[in-house]
Amino acid sequence: MKTLLVAGGDPNHWPAISNDFDKIIGIDRGNLYLLRRGIIPDLAIGDFDSLNDAEKKEVFSQVAEVQTSPAEKDDTDTQLALVRTFERYPKADVTLIGATGGRLDHLLANLWLGLEPRFEPFLSQITIADKGNTVNYISSGNHVIEKIPSMKYLAFCCLTPVNKLTLKNVKYELDAVDFLQPTSLASNEFLTGNAEVSFSTGLITVIQSKDI
Repeated sequence: MKTLLVAGGDPNHWPAISNDFDKIIGIDRGNLYLLRRGIIPDLAIGDFDSLNDAEKKEVFSQVAEVQTSPAEKDDTDTQLALVRTFERYPKADVTLIGATGGRLDHLLANLWLGLEPRFEPFLSQITIADKGNTVNYISSGNHVIEKIPSMKYLAFCCLTPVNKLTLKNVKYELDAVDFLQPTSLASNEFLTGNAEVSFSTGLITVIQSKDI
């Protein structure tokens, strides 16, 4: 099941929204942005503290199912939306938009979602996307990365220490290199065909991007 999660970041940073999502879940102010683009979410989640009374009425009157949460809580609205999504649809392929381009604390919280043990079983099912970037998580093992045709650059961002990182069929290759702290290996590029990645321990975000 293809599921789109829409957080409250600036819609000017959104990628194009295709028609092939089975479910659309709005997160807090993301619901308002969807409605004003003529898209009605299947579910609205959040504390809705970023909406005034008129905006809340607009969301609550049009979305069939709304789950509200207290403003003071341990989870962010995005964390809560991911939890609810995988509770309902454990095999969902989730694309999260509206999660970048705004406050840096929100951006970091969203990128670090992959470090949470509760999301570990779903890492390969999560993509964070905006107009110029796609972010995917990979854990230790062997991986084949396919190029997104519209993207030029390829980066490997070590969210944790990473051991024996090997990169093949990319412009800048590595052979069993250890990284002892979080590191961004930026501005790499694909060669012909798919990139090959392997490492023995750690967690990496694979970022494909382009200049806007």
